[in-house]
Amino acid sequence: MSTPVHDPQPLKNGTLRITPLGGLGEVGRNMMTYEYDGKILIIDCGVLFPEEHQPGVDLILPDFESIRDRLDDIEGVVLTHGHEDHIGAVPYLLKLREDIPLIGSGLTLALIQAKLKEHRIKPIVEKVVEGERWDIGPFDLEFVAVNHSIPDALAVAVRTAAGTVLHTGDFKMDQLPLDGRITDLRAFARLGEQGVDLFLPDSTNADVPGFTPTERQIGPVIDQVISKTPGRVIVASFSSHVHRVQQVLEAANNNGRRVALLGRSMVRNMKIAADLGYLNVPDGVLIDYKKARDVPDDKIVYMSTGSQGEPMAVLSRMVNLNHEIEPGEGDTVILASSLIPGNENAVYRVIDGLTKLGANVVHKANAKVHVSGHAAAGELLYCYNILKPKNVFPVHGEYRHLTANAKIARDSGIAHENAIVGENGTVLDLRDGRATVAGQIDIGYVYVDGSSVGTITDADLKDRRVLSEEGFVSVIVVVDSKTGTIVSGPEIHARGVAEDDKVFDKIKPKVAAALEEAIKNGVRDNHALTQTARRAIGRWVGTSLKRRPMIVPVVIEA
Repeated sequence: MSTPVHDPQPLKNGTLRITPLGGLGEVGRNMMTYEYDGKILIIDCGVLFPEEHQPGVDLILPDFESIRDRLDDIEGVVLTHGHEDHIGAVPYLLKLREDIPLIGSGLTLALIQAKLKEHRIKPIVEKVVEGERWDIGPFDLEFVAVNHSIPDALAVAVRTAAGTVLHTGDFKMDQLPLDGRITDLRAFARLGEQGVDLFLPDSTNADVPGFTPTERQIGPVIDQVISKTPGRVIVASFSSHVHRVQQVLEAANNNGRRVALLGRSMVRNMKIAADLGYLNVPDGVLIDYKKARDVPDDKIVYMSTGSQGEPMAVLSRMVNLNHEIEPGEGDTVILASSLIPGNENAVYRVIDGLTKLGANVVHKANAKVHVSGHAAAGELLYCYNILKPKNVFPVHGEYRHLTANAKIARDSGIAHENAIVGENGTVLDLRDGRATVAGQIDIGYVYVDGSSVGTITDADLKDRRVLSEEGFVSVIVVVDSKTGTIVSGPEIHARGVAEDDKVFDKIKPKVAAALEEAIKNGVRDNHALTQTARRAIGRWVGTSLKRRPMIVPVVIEA
């Protein structure tokens, strides 16, 4: 249930105001604003990927409305890591003000710079490494190494006179990571000793008991699957999952196979990771996709995008036989990622489609080919006991995740009222070590639809759903403007309706009669006449055909 909107009071001196513009109650579009002394710091600016009930939408952005008239007050954007749900909306923010500094680690900045190049934006970037402290405006920032499913992830400690906040970004506590870079619990302990007034932890796996398995468990499983496959191997994962690609490269090399990267974002991101030393590519393993077609089936692995069933991604195009590679008997497809909530049906359709083509499909439900990048309940409990924060504001997750995270905090001894479960737009004020809800601003969905940003509304999406589910009926009538008589029509045509157009012959006289009655009663307004036609045919279609299609009447005055 949404909290009623109520604007917060003006910010008092000495108070830090924290407001999520996305990322709470959803898995994606993570964005948090910190305001102190008239200045704003942003942590992360990501996108949310659309679900089936949002047809035609490409991306969903955080709602920038509350900061649109305060762009000059923004000191910078800290990016915790390089996943799309944390950096994907940066181009749209920089289109509002291009010189906002971007602060992040080397790989994160390289990934966002490549993305911004496609938008023809050259950003101001500030590279940081774990252990560093930076002053930016009134904010004292300390960067802490955390382990995630992409290298170079950082947590951020934000210090002001109002207190210290620790914002984890996405993290887990893998003790045997592929790159040897673990979550810096010593830094967490030091921050805990100094005092953490507010903790904003990743909640994505808060409802999963125990500990997230180590990434190293995945490599041998992928190796074994590849070794037993007589034909081609196709591995689908996120295009920024460097660790997973690393394991695929090594497994392919162990089995004498070459690897071809498929998908523009996969090729771009892995080149960046390799150039910066985050991806170790065995000699002679990578091969250009065009040359891979000449390699025998039992000597090739394709690494592609599309693990979430995205309609335009490589794997979905293969299923629809709209790609040069057509999986079949003897081939194995490995879905090496988790299911983002809302994508389940699309992914299962891809699995079914691949199976129907004859491919062997290996996924998380039948093999250990994925581990999460997020801390489970046991790891979060460790963090609470190490940090002993005064207040907790769980972030990054759907409502059940946020609630589960708050419960863990309370189990660790944090007072019930100090573990605050909020939503997008919940305004939290921190002052003298106490966090309180100061207000609730209205946060909407901002849809990217082709070149259109923010112009598509929920009403438009409802129309699209009606069109896709119920069909379309057009009614055309020509009326003599002088005599008020019907000159031609009504002509009725349907699309997406099973019945033939002839079925509408029964209703044409009733539509004509309704229009003539309205005209007889002095109705000449074109809009009123179209509404008359819509009601007449709508009632009939609803009762006779048991449908509710979109009805578009057109009344032409001759």
